[in-house]
Amino acid sequence: MPDDATPREENHKVETPEIPDDIAAAVVEKFPDAVFHDSHGQAVVYVTRASWHDVAQFLCDEQRFDQCLDVTVVDHLVDERRLEVPGVDPERFEVVANLLSYPRNRRIRTICEVPADDTNVPSIVDLYPGMSFGEREAYDMYGITFEGHPDLTRILMPDDWIGHPLRKDDPSARVPVTFKGDPRPR
Repeated sequence: MPDDATPREENHKVETPEIPDDIAAAVVEKFPDAVFHDSHGQAVVYVTRASWHDVAQFLCDEQRFDQCLDVTVVDHLVDERRLEVPGVDPERFEVVANLLSYPRNRRIRTICEVPADDTNVPSIVDLYPGMSFGEREAYDMYGITFEGHPDLTRILMPDDWIGHPLRKDDPSARVPVTFKGDPRPR
């Protein structure tokens, strides 16, 4: 019988599940708040807003992800059902980036949860300049503010437009839309 003074840590070790994707595992190791999820065979890493830029920089610099395909937003306001990922606290918005590594022939998706009352997310334009338009579109359509973006202005809607048309609570068809550059009078 073991002595009560004997430590029993070996009986209380929590085993972390093995992450089948080595790149996602490297992200989770470097950023302990990150959560891995397999989405139909694609590696997805949920990261905090505070680490959004740092994770992108890690993937760019150390993991050789040389292209960000897109930055987009999902508004979950009216979702009746939603994917529940253990360890992820769901918020109204998700900012999503899909990244490619040509040298490694790999793909990874990063997602950060964004609450409705604080829609600020760090910009990744300094790492992936091609995302300037994607971040502007996310700002214009959803109202997500990308801190540090060099020109965060509307890209599709008129400059005087009030609201964000792809938000689930934006009233649809309230006025006819005239996009920037349309030669017809407004």
